[in-house]
Amino acid sequence: MAKQGRRPGAQAAGSTQTGLVVASYGRHCVVETPDGERRICHPRGKKSQAVVGDHVQWLAPPPGQGDEGTIEKIVERRNVFYRQDDIRTKTFAANLDQLLILIAAEPVFSEVQLARALIAAEAAHIKPIIALNKMDLEEPFLRAWQRLEPYRTMRDAADAAPHYMVLPLSLEDADDEDRDAIIGLLQGKTTLVLGPSGVGKSTLINLLLPDAKVATNEISQALNTGKHTTTSTTLYWVDEARTTAIIDSPGFQEFGLYHLAPTQLAACMPDIGALADQCKFYNCTHLHEPGCAVMAQVEAQDSPHAIHANRYRIYGELFEELSQEPRY
Repeated sequence: MAKQGRRPGAQAAGSTQTGLVVASYGRHCVVETPDGERRICHPRGKKSQAVVGDHVQWLAPPPGQGDEGTIEKIVERRNVFYRQDDIRTKTFAANLDQLLILIAAEPVFSEVQLARALIAAEAAHIKPIIALNKMDLEEPFLRAWQRLEPYRTMRDAADAAPHYMVLPLSLEDADDEDRDAIIGLLQGKTTLVLGPSGVGKSTLINLLLPDAKVATNEISQALNTGKHTTTSTTLYWVDEARTTAIIDSPGFQEFGLYHLAPTQLAACMPDIGALADQCKFYNCTHLHEPGCAVMAQVEAQDSPHAIHANRYRIYGELFEELSQEPRY
């Protein structure tokens, strides 16, 4: 896994090398070089923190001073996906092409947490995909699928395709055809898999990458953690050419959005944002103003722009939450 010492032809200590962060645990991470070598590194300085998906410039240690490299620079990110409550920030990964939000028929998913993750993805300009697992649980799955109806039918315009892709999955009994279909969605992209514990993330990773457990153990040993599954984030290559990557992240129960202003919410909720510019007042909060196009469409009958009551309730609750003074 993380090779010790310098291989023949490697750059000498004192000159920086390029690399990709493929695993992180606390302030330590594993950096992969363009030719596949991996090295344990730590960031220089206390404020700099590299995350999985970061492209970095790193420096090997001088001879006789150990094997741990130093991250000297983080290359400018295309995007970064994170959550923030009123106390701290949790960064998941950087430079993503898409986000796969995995939920399940059981345990029953939280629509509020789903909406929060979708809002964070929209704010970071990362394409989200919703995947509902456990099709084999027929009645629970049907109930969950019905709950996702607002997301399955949401459109930016009446004649447009659905804004969100919503996938039905049964990972426990998935076959090669199912695996190929999922890989087709990931092809050529870097995808972060996000979801609460118990929804099948490990099953998905093992379906796509039968050797993922071996790779995970190697990373854990290199980082001297002894464990991995719930505490760190790891990037796996799906193909030998290293063009398709999937990032496994720890499960979560809460998803804070304190990095957003309440006035940003409408633009990050497509069903509400599609109507926001039709309101009478340019600074409409969509909560109480006369002539609000959003309020007029809540539970509207026979309208292609109808907003589901639950979606509007979530918007109102988040607007109020983000309007509160942070408790720093």
